Amino acid sequence: MTQADTREQMKPSTSGDSFTGPDDGGRLIVLTAPLTESIDHAGYFIQMAMASLPIWMEGVLNRKYPKWREVERNEDGSARYMPAGVRLVEKSLLREYPRADIVACFPEDLERFVGPRTRVVAVSTHNPLGVTFAAGVYTSMFGSSKLPINSHYARALFGSLKSNPHRRNFKVIVGGSGGWQIIQTDTFDELDVDCVVEGRSESVDTLELFRKAVRQEPLPRQIEVKHPLDREGILFPDARTTFGVVEMTTGCGRRCRFCVPDLNPQIDLPKEKIMDAVRANVRQGNKQVSLATEDMFIWGQVRTNTPFYFPNREALLDLYTDIVNTPGVEQHVLSHCTIAPAVVDPLLIRKLSELLLPKSPIHLPYLSRHTEKKALAPLVGLETGSVRMAKQIMPSKGVPFSIEDWPSVVLEGLRVLNENNWFPAMTLIVGNPGETDEDVMATLDLIYEMEQRELFAFLIPSIFTPLHDTRMEQERGVTQTRQLTPLQWQLMMKCWKMNLRPGQYSWWGPTAWRVGSIGLWLYKLRRINGPNFTWPLLMFSGILSEKNLQRMEKIYAGQPLKVKSRKELLASLKPRDRAFIREDNGDLSDGHLAPPGSAPPGPWPDTAPRRLPLA
Repeated sequence: MTQADTREQMKPSTSGDSFTGPDDGGRLIVLTAPLTESIDHAGYFIQMAMASLPIWMEGVLNRKYPKWREVERNEDGSARYMPAGVRLVEKSLLREYPRADIVACFPEDLERFVGPRTRVVAVSTHNPLGVTFAAGVYTSMFGSSKLPINSHYARALFGSLKSNPHRRNFKVIVGGSGGWQIIQTDTFDELDVDCVVEGRSESVDTLELFRKAVRQEPLPRQIEVKHPLDREGILFPDARTTFGVVEMTTGCGRRCRFCVPDLNPQIDLPKEKIMDAVRANVRQGNKQVSLATEDMFIWGQVRTNTPFYFPNREALLDLYTDIVNTPGVEQHVLSHCTIAPAVVDPLLIRKLSELLLPKSPIHLPYLSRHTEKKALAPLVGLETGSVRMAKQIMPSKGVPFSIEDWPSVVLEGLRVLNENNWFPAMTLIVGNPGETDEDVMATLDLIYEMEQRELFAFLIPSIFTPLHDTRMEQERGVTQTRQLTPLQWQLMMKCWKMNLRPGQYSWWGPTAWRVGSIGLWLYKLRRINGPNFTWPLLMFSGILSEKNLQRMEKIYAGQPLKVKSRKELLASLKPRDRAFIREDNGDLSDGHLAPPGSAPPGPWPDTAPRRLPLA
């Protein structure tokens, strides 16, 4: 029997206009996620675009990726791949319920599995309402519709559940990193959501919640479940995940005040379990693997005698060697990392490049010096170039280096990364609470210094979003693009002007951007974004040169930075930290080693994750 025949058999039964549901009464528990968060093909950057671009620009992606909606199903019609979060819920529930009671399916197949027997539909979503960092600014910047593409599809999913004829029989439980959006906007009734779960599905509280839903008992509108405190408490799915995502670490330890994941315990997960999950993905047809982490460089160094911000080179190389050499793994994509480790251990970056570049699906012909023009593009948090602002929102971002040297750490780290064909996507936060023009100018100085030094990163500026449960949850900054100052607009437009350089090979590329941006400005953007947007937009378009705009005092010219070299940065380390710098990287001054007795006195406590103190 073909897959098409199987799907035909599974179509909902109908009698006139009356829908009766699946012949078997449906599955007891149905797991799903918006289509835009479930696909694992059609290009590496497509999910980032869908999270940021407004729905009216969907046609652009349709032309670039005409088959992006095509997904793969198992013979029973269930999804062949699902986001890692959905697979984790599935794995957690299988501890108590038989596999025949649980199914993970794509949204368009819900009617094949939701029937009179169904008691729970669990939805994982990371951006249901479009109020994440990037989504809020780019959807409003580009048009009157503020609904990002993936939020449109999330709403369509909730709408289909709301109209399902069996809706009274089942509870809708929402999890994932976007659940806070429903809580914060109180859209439970609008989306017809019974409960939002914050936390990981391994928790016994999660199992109890599903038990109540199966018994058709009332559920709390929101519940926070406990995060495992050690690696033994974390489960690994044994089914294929979207993009081959396999968890590597939880938490970070640097204590940025705007960050949600850093509130989780700092845990690096066992290599053998990671490899089991990698092999499970390969067995089920996945050719790509990506290790999920907030900072790949802490792996192998949590709760050891060495502070986590000095990478464990041997452990990392051993892990990634086994991953990329796993039979069937054809592509590997990096996730998140911090930039200070590139300054601490440049040799590690070089050796990782030798391992990972051959398996990278990313090609940057204009930038890469690799023989096949391949590149690595992890996500790195830059956030601000202002030391004053950095002290307030992320005082430990650059450890082991002082936050006073943050611009130097960024520039030196980016130099090391670029030399090894790493061109990271670096996020910036615009409109932080208390941000002044001087703070924005300091960030612009850093961006201009990057350009002057011919360094490159994909700079992704976005408006400050007070994320739920963070230490900045109650603080307010800029909330709409019309509130942005001329300097803040200049920062955003300068970042995107620099981002476009690798794509402008042809004679017509720059011309197209100039004409297109001016056309959009005349058509709608001048009304949407206000007068402060005008001169930065002209700078972005290239209609007027930056030098002329600076001469006319329409934009900020930028000031040269006094930057420390790697050798100077190492010399600035505290004696305690100097003991952990590896000599094979060079740049060490005489007497760089810590004096006797100043090294850590012994192992860090095993009873708690090692985190930096709040500042």
